[in-house]
Amino acid sequence: MYPQLLFAALIVVGAVSGLDIISRDGWNARPPTNSEAMSNPVPYVVIHHSAEPAACYTKDDCIAAMQTMQHMHQDTNGWADIGYSFGVGGDGNAYEGRGWSKVGAHAPGYNAMSIGICVIGNWMEELPPKNQLDTVHELIQYGVELGMISEDYQLVGHREVKETLCPGDQLYAEITTWDHFVDL
Repeated sequence: MYPQLLFAALIVVGAVSGLDIISRDGWNARPPTNSEAMSNPVPYVVIHHSAEPAACYTKDDCIAAMQTMQHMHQDTNGWADIGYSFGVGGDGNAYEGRGWSKVGAHAPGYNAMSIGICVIGNWMEELPPKNQLDTVHELIQYGVELGMISEDYQLVGHREVKETLCPGDQLYAEITTWDHFVDL
């Protein structure tokens, strides 16, 4: 029984009222080639969608999606690691990317002062499922409670800081209704 408890401790690095954050070890992340510390709390949360890979609804599929994004970011884009702070899957889990205190590569001009959350899937034509959106809210609230995100943070869509369709038309319309949303 003890090895199973140890395994569980390695996979989940945060759990708060139903929020499970799957650690980098839990999704078999490759090590970063470099990292830069980020000061917390940060004033911004930037919402993204992956577009590709597509939405995932099981833990195995979401782990594969995180690995695919990391491969693309490191091997194709030449970045040090997956660009996002966290990914959120349709399985209701959050997945640690660069985490709370490492500068990301997701929003030029905002990387050193934001948490980047990728809502895995393409959200141009439809909304993510409710459990996925709930997890995004819980992750942000947890970041505030930990002191990693400012209590008066500003929430933006990726398209507000870079010319892109991200986070998709439907997800963007949704986040404009959330507390803390700002139109930059």
